Amino acid sequence: MDFKSWSTERASHFELCAKKALPPDNRLPWKLHEAMRYAVLDGGKRIRPLLAYAAGELVGAKEEALDHIALALEYIHSYSLVHDDMPCMDNDTLRRGKLTTHKKYGEAMGMLTGDALQAQAFYELTQTKLAGDQIAVLVKVLATAAGSAGMCGGQAVDLLSVHQKLDLDTLTLMHRLKTGAMIRASALMGLYAGEQLPPPALIGLIIQYADAIGLAFQVIDDILDVTADTAVLGKTAGKDAAEDKPTYVSILGLNQSRIMAQNEINRALEALKSIEELSEIYQGKTTRLEEIARYILSRDH
Repeated sequence: MDFKSWSTERASHFELCAKKALPPDNRLPWKLHEAMRYAVLDGGKRIRPLLAYAAGELVGAKEEALDHIALALEYIHSYSLVHDDMPCMDNDTLRRGKLTTHKKYGEAMGMLTGDALQAQAFYELTQTKLAGDQIAVLVKVLATAAGSAGMCGGQAVDLLSVHQKLDLDTLTLMHRLKTGAMIRASALMGLYAGEQLPPPALIGLIIQYADAIGLAFQVIDDILDVTADTAVLGKTAGKDAAEDKPTYVSILGLNQSRIMAQNEINRALEALKSIEELSEIYQGKTTRLEEIARYILSRDH
């Protein structure tokens, strides 16, 4: 199965899982449940679930466990987008080609939607049939990636950086937290869904891979904010420049930003090559991870 077919199948499978797992919108508080479903369903690239499924292939993880992990990851991601779009943050009106959650349901319900999705993510991890110590590891990885040492910390730095002139190292650190931490968690949680604890060498190489594609993802995001239009992106284009936010394009320019993204993907592919060389049991099992890396470099939205 080629990557487009595989990613489409996995995304459709994820959508079905999410429709079943999210609280039904005919149960009280029905408006909150409706908003939660609106924020998660029918949109998004599903990069984080795809990474979990792909990394899980390395260790023969069961689909049932990976489904719960994929849901938890996407709930955290969706909650972060709901809050990120609110007037106190980016004040955006369009996300995934439709009205942002707070624009459709109001600011108060938007805030509660994000809060509820965050809680739902950790509940979802408890529903796997994995051993208790595995679930504890998954909770720790996700909580670390989502908190002040990860996504929330990066967002805080981002808010403080408006109208500031950041150097490249500081900008990169910000995005390793804001975007990269959850990308890393997605790949790691796929590994931790296997029946045995993955060896340290494999964990280290997956971290190298995930950190590289996470950074490349953000660089491409900055490029698309300049080069793509709102209809293609599904969100408001040109907002970074309009709000005077530091980006890779504003520091490096378009051409050097493209080179940086390519270099990061090359690092990711080298890590995958090293994984294949670790043991014959991993040979031929990094294909999906490689395809995700190449997709991130070539994406247009």
